[in-house]
Amino acid sequence: MRRLAIPLALMLSVGALGSPAQATDKVTRTAECQGDWLPGTPTANDVMKGEISLVGLPAYKLGKDIKWAASPFRNRSWEFVFQSLRWMGTLVVEYENTGERQYLDRATDIAKDWVASNKYGAKGTPSYVWKDHPVSLRTQPLLCLSRHVNAGWLKESLAAHAKLLSNPRLYKKGHNHGIDQDIALMGIGCRYARKDWANLASRRLTGTVKLDVDAQGALMEQAPRYAVYVYGRLQVAMTNMKACGRKVPGEISRRAEALKDFIAHSTMPNGYMVPIGDGSAETEPKMETGTPKQKVRTYRAGYVFGRTKWGEPDSAYYSIRYGPGMKFHGHEDHLGVTYYAQGRDILMDGGFHSYEKSSYRYWTLSPEAHNVPTVVGANFRPRTASKLIKSSYGDDRQAFKLTDKAYGVSRTRSVLVNHGEDLMAVLDTASGGKKVSSIWRFAPSFKVVSNGGGKVVLADGKFKVTLLQYAASCGRAGGQKVQRGGKLGWVSPTYLSKQPASVVKSPAAKSLLTIIVPGTDSPKVSCSGGKVKVDGVSFSTRLL
Repeated sequence: MRRLAIPLALMLSVGALGSPAQATDKVTRTAECQGDWLPGTPTANDVMKGEISLVGLPAYKLGKDIKWAASPFRNRSWEFVFQSLRWMGTLVVEYENTGERQYLDRATDIAKDWVASNKYGAKGTPSYVWKDHPVSLRTQPLLCLSRHVNAGWLKESLAAHAKLLSNPRLYKKGHNHGIDQDIALMGIGCRYARKDWANLASRRLTGTVKLDVDAQGALMEQAPRYAVYVYGRLQVAMTNMKACGRKVPGEISRRAEALKDFIAHSTMPNGYMVPIGDGSAETEPKMETGTPKQKVRTYRAGYVFGRTKWGEPDSAYYSIRYGPGMKFHGHEDHLGVTYYAQGRDILMDGGFHSYEKSSYRYWTLSPEAHNVPTVVGANFRPRTASKLIKSSYGDDRQAFKLTDKAYGVSRTRSVLVNHGEDLMAVLDTASGGKKVSSIWRFAPSFKVVSNGGGKVVLADGKFKVTLLQYAASCGRAGGQKVQRGGKLGWVSPTYLSKQPASVVKSPAAKSLLTIIVPGTDSPKVSCSGGKVKVDGVSFSTRLL
């Protein structure tokens, strides 16, 4: 498969957490500062100029007297990253790398001002400043600073951080935030020889990892892109444990290793991770995963990933969702599919826009933002689990059957994917005589060129894709409605982006067979006697 470069920071030997590493001519480089925690932006020079750009938003002018309650973009992610002080930490690292005192002096001024202005529980301190994630992420730059600044206010602040990090009521067990909390608490404990803090961090980490990464290596947070973050953080955690003179529990190292396979399977042939849950379509894992033995992998955590071949950008690729009900970074996407074929996205989810509390954010979480079947006239039941009840594997074809009661009755979807002559076929039904309808969201570049008689053709330039739909007994199901914009026709491929996309909504039927044929606007199709034939590819109308 595609070889992805591992981040340089994960390859560096950082040395003992409490002892200096390689030195420059003027200043000793320290393990606390020479890690992978630094943001890509802003740079140290940006901070010195007083302009910081966070989470891809425009630069913000700090001013001489920093307004710590600032929220110039009304963006929660910006606020959290601002309060993490990692941008301040770039100055300390620059001081270590250059020996120029101005960087350390400015970092000290910023940190001292922050500590004085953001006392825990004090009037005027925004509550989010002391939430679990800003606290854990802020610990690293403060620890880095502590290697060069021996001041009572700094030690007291780190002790306040440790107190919150060790509070069981604030601990995010089974989540990447919990891992960050353990890394932070371990760092403070080792820095100041507090074995009680270091012991607690080590003990908690094992339990959190077992909940967050299952025995198959699947991340349980329901957004594959977070697996890359968790893998990187576990490398940091294990390095720090060793540097602190502690043995890494086997359960942690085994599950960290198993994560690599999960990341590989959830990475599409174009090198980007499939954007499921809170995952952007621009997430490219920069790490070496190796090439798994299987081309198709089913995870009990609720994923099916399959492809034609490894290492070929034009390979077909698909994902199917099921499993535990929505939590953490998941969406209501159960029984949903994505499809990539002939070097391009065909079917996409609505995507991840942001963590802002907006109506659009909540829409991206809903079933309507995904390629799923809905039960006509029934109310959706959020956080319902679903099951994979049958599967069939072949080199050139795979099929799966899934079901749940997200609408109060059994909703069942069968999915068949054929390779070589690429196509995806999907059969949707519901129990109790209920009718189903289905939603099909195509990549934004596709636009509808024809729609009639149960056949919809979309085009991206000269490239065509055809959607065909049949009701019971092979009768064509006509009456497809297409939206581009409106209530359904949107996709967010990247953070804070929103693009119109063509969405096909099927008619209602007791049994609905959908066939997606990429690369053509005129497939030769026949359906009779319980058999379907598409350009020489034959299969049962039941799919499996």
